[in-house]
This record gives sequence, structure tokens and C-alpha cells, in this order.
Amino acid sequence: MNPEIYEKVNKLAIKDFRYKTSKGMYPYLQVLDDILSYTNVSSEVNLGLIDIPLDQVVGTKTAGRTNAFASNFMPLLPKDSEFAAKWCRLYDNHLEEGIRDPVVVYEYMNRFYVMEGNKRISVLKSCDAVTVPAHVTRVVPEPDDSDESIIYFEFMDFYEKTQINYLNFSQPGNYAKITNKIGLEADHVWTELEKEQFHSSYIRFTKAFEKKGGNKLSLTFGDAFLVYLELYGYEELESKSENEIQQEIAKMWNDFVFYPQKPEVKLIMNVEDDAEKKTLVKRILPLNSEPLKVAFIHSKTVETSSWTYGHDLGRGHLEETLEDEVITNSYFQADTPEEEADCFERAIEDGNTVIFSTSPQLLDTSTKYAMKYPKLNILNCSLNTSSNHLRTYYGRLYEAKFLIGAIAGVMSPSDTIEYIADYPIYGMIANINAFALGVQMVNPKIKIYLEWSKLKPELVKNNKEDMSSSFISGRDFIRPEEGTAEFGLYDTRGDELINLAMPVWNWGVFYEKTVKSILNGTWKQETSKGKNESINYWWGMSSGMIDVFCSTHLPSGTVKLVELLKKTICSGDFNPFSGTIYSQDGPIQTDISDNITAEGIITMDWLADNIIGSIPSMDDLVEEAKPIVQVQGVAKAKTTEGES
Repeated sequence: MNPEIYEKVNKLAIKDFRYKTSKGMYPYLQVLDDILSYTNVSSEVNLGLIDIPLDQVVGTKTAGRTNAFASNFMPLLPKDSEFAAKWCRLYDNHLEEGIRDPVVVYEYMNRFYVMEGNKRISVLKSCDAVTVPAHVTRVVPEPDDSDESIIYFEFMDFYEKTQINYLNFSQPGNYAKITNKIGLEADHVWTELEKEQFHSSYIRFTKAFEKKGGNKLSLTFGDAFLVYLELYGYEELESKSENEIQQEIAKMWNDFVFYPQKPEVKLIMNVEDDAEKKTLVKRILPLNSEPLKVAFIHSKTVETSSWTYGHDLGRGHLEETLEDEVITNSYFQADTPEEEADCFERAIEDGNTVIFSTSPQLLDTSTKYAMKYPKLNILNCSLNTSSNHLRTYYGRLYEAKFLIGAIAGVMSPSDTIEYIADYPIYGMIANINAFALGVQMVNPKIKIYLEWSKLKPELVKNNKEDMSSSFISGRDFIRPEEGTAEFGLYDTRGDELINLAMPVWNWGVFYEKTVKSILNGTWKQETSKGKNESINYWWGMSSGMIDVFCSTHLPSGTVKLVELLKKTICSGDFNPFSGTIYSQDGPIQTDISDNITAEGIITMDWLADNIIGSIPSMDDLVEEAKPIVQVQGVAKAKTTEGES
């Protein structure tokens, strides 16, 4: 018998009992029978003999031994009791031979309640054991709409494929998300090797997380593991040391502290006049100061991507306007995680202290390097991003699309117009709908036939024979060497295509004004001290970053209409998404005085009622399109990947 050990665990029990009592909490073990008396049970399932995690054993099946244990499963009865003697003998046997006899438990909501073996559980917990073999009966409740119920039924589906019972989440959808993050299909049955690798990675993370104090936070270890994987990935974890994992955890600590809340998004939708800033720059910068080195990292090249070409024009504008105050460097073909990391490493080695990554595909790597080098100014070109580690930027292109839609509605000789979109990502749906609403404003009879350029070939529909459309809204931008007129709004009648109008991204305006704010110090003033916020620049036509070019083929009256609409949008007197709006599924807003919020515009996952077509799912897209849609795709585009 080992009375010293019993005295120690008895003190732990009394301490826990007194603490719970002082807080008005129940100080004994939970009793499953009491819980089930308020629950509608659907069925009971025999899970057989399995190992269960001891930290998820929280109570007893019946009330028979309730008073013998505190809520932490430590023994409450005095050391001179028969119970204490039996507890000590079991403890001694465990030290000599180990406890091998399985306990009998009931599982409810992924928590375990002991039917036989309370003292065994108590002894094992006192020895900091991790698991115990158990004969398990699962009690399945009737489903309801609560988050707790949704999470549990998601867990049962996850358990069926993995046999993993130690992973717990506090938010619905996380079991599907973590399956996706480790690169497995939702219906994949895990192999023994996959289970072992996952368990090893999970344990390595949780040990590091606990050492940093993660067990004192409100999120579960499963929540924390998913947050970590969303930023640092799964495959790399196996090769990292515990010290490296702890350092990474420290850098993203606020992501754990505030979970599940994302940083508050601070949308900066307008830019101040920079005349005063320009004077200030000249005053505070000595003439012989070192130029600011600014890097541009692109996922494609100028030769292969009109998007990259447009951003490179912006870089050229920056270099031209700020002359000796900046030096720009470009890094291309960051098209895989390895190439992305290589471009960032080279940009940093070259001394760049401002980095613009020009594609949403680069967001994850941009965030990693922003955390690794917090003194650098890193911005990523993406929309609807919530991160306090870096800033993002994009343009309200829907304003220009509305104007082009109005032009199409006025000019089209038929009742159909074709609209060609590429990626179903944030902002794209707003562009499509704004164009459709612009058309509808001047000609409500016209229908918009929506086509997607990134669909798998076998899914592309050839509607041209069924349409009398001669007007097409195509790509927003091309490279001069392509030698095609298939961009903007164009007319296909006649022997040659005729361009009527096109939206314009003036990236140079954003790059110039942003770099000036870094040079003169106003960049730092845009953050709110002590706030967990994400700064997103979302500039529109009023900033000059977005515009519309009208060709000489447009009648002067139509040009005047465009200028009038542009003026009202820039002044804030008119919003393309104001008033009554109907989607394909019904009314979006019916009050003529209503405007859709900025968040509602960014996250649109519906199409206007004059559009013929739909938003494609992830499975519908070509492989090339999937990386960017996985990062920035609207809800419907992500559905088949199990993401919310």
C-alpha cells in the first residue's frame, strides 16, 4: 500500500472539489443517466474494444460511485477507508504489471462515462496515462439544429472513416476542413499508416502548443491544430523540430487567442489626397537617403498572363513617378509552394523591405513570410482576407462593370449578351451581377448568358447556335502582343471584332500612393492600436485605380450617359447595388432605399435574375484554376471540397 500517493491525489480531489463549489459548479463526476434523462436517444451502437483517450473520460454511467470522486476523477474518500486501500492496491499493481483489463464505458457526444472500472480510470489519470482499453457503447442522440449536435454528427462520420476519437472541435465544419487540409478526400477510408502519421503530427503539435500555454486558452487542441495547418500546412510538419513548431505557434498566437473570431476587417475604400503627403515626403527624406526597395512577386509571367502584365505596368508607373526614391525588383513564376518560397527568399535576400504579391494564390505564403519577418511591409492582392499579419488590396471593378453593362444594354441589337468569366472567386460574382444590373437598368428584356473559361472542356456548353447575341463581355485585359480584340465589351458582327469599352485596372495608382504612405509614415497610422484587425484596401473609380475606357465606336450620347453614371458613383450618390434586386432564386432586397453592404458585395454567391447560367463547383474546374479558388473561392465554388 502507498498511503503517500493516496494522500497526494486526495488533496488534488479536495482542491478541485472546493474550487468547483466556490464557483457554483457541480463538484462531482458527471452522471450519464442524469444527462440522458433530458435527452431523446436515437440508438445505441456497440463500438467494440478500442483505446479511448483518458482526458475525454469525464464521468460515470450511473450515480453509484458519484461521491467517491471529485470532477477530476481523483478520490475524495478518506485515506483510512476501505476504498482508499483498494485504490492503493490497484495503484501498486499498475506500477508492477500495468492495468490491462479493459474498462466498460458509454460514449455520448464523444465523451466517455464509466460503467465498470472507475478506480482504474482514477489510477491511470493520477499516473498521467494517455489512453485506456475499453469496451465502448455509443449512445446516439436525436439530431437537432444546435452546433453541438452538428459537430457530433460530423464527428461520427469522421470516426467511421478514421477510427480517430481524440480529435475534438468547437466549430461545425472543422472535421471536413482538416480532412481537406491533409490532402484526403472526404469519403476516403484512412489506412493504418495515414492514422499513425496523423497521430504523430497531432501529438507533436499539441505538446508544443501546451508548452506555450495553449491549454489555458478556450479553443480545443483540434481547433488549434486546424488553425496551425491552415497557415503552415501538414506535409512540412513531420520534418520540423518541436522548437520550430513552438516558434511558429508564438508568431500566430493571436490567431489562437481570438479563435473562432477572425480579425476585424477594416476596409479602406477611399484614398486621401496625397498632395500634402508629397510635400511631407520631400521634407522628411534627405536628398541622399537610400531608395526604398520594392519587390513584386507574380505567380505567372508577363508573357503568359495578362493579369501579371497589368501589375507589371503598375510597377513601371511606380518606378517612373517616384524615380530615385524607389528601386523595384520583379520575381516571376511563383506557381508552386516551393517556387513561391524561393521568390520570397530571393526578394528578402535582395534587400526589399516592401513586397507586393500580386495573386490570391500567393496569400498563404505571403502570410507565412509576413509572420516570419514582421518588420517587412507585405501586401497581397486578394479580397475578403482576414489576417492581422499582412495587408491586402483589390479594386471595386464591379463599378466599371456596371457602366459597361449599361453600354451593352443600350447598344445591343438583340435580347442576349454573352458574359465570359474565369474564376468563381470573391469579387467575380459582384462583377457579373453589376454588369447584369447595368444591362437591366436600360433594357430589362435582355438576358445575360454566363460562360466560364476555366471549366473542364467536357462541361463547356456551346450556346452560340441558340443565341442571337453579337455582344460579348470578355476578358478585362490582354497583352499587346496577343493581337486580338477579344477583350472588354466587343461586337462580333461584321468581318472584324469591334471593341466598344473595357474596364481598366490602374494598379500604378495604388502602388504609387501606397509606397508614398510608407515613405512618409502615414502607413502606420492606418492601424488601430491594440485592435485585432485586418486592413484591406478596396479602392474604386473615385481613387483612379479603376476606370472605363470608351472607344470611338460609341455614340456621343452613350458616352455622356457613361460619364454621368461614373460621376454619381465616384461621388457616392449612386451605388450599382441599390434598390430592388432579384436573384435567380428570388428577391435579394426589395426596399428602393436599401444598399447591399460592402461585405455582401464581396461575398456574393448568387446571380441576378436576368442571368442564364450558374456558379461552378470546384469539381467543374480545370486543375489550373483550383489553387486560386481554394484560397478565394465563393461558398458555392467550394461546396464539393467540403469547405464552408
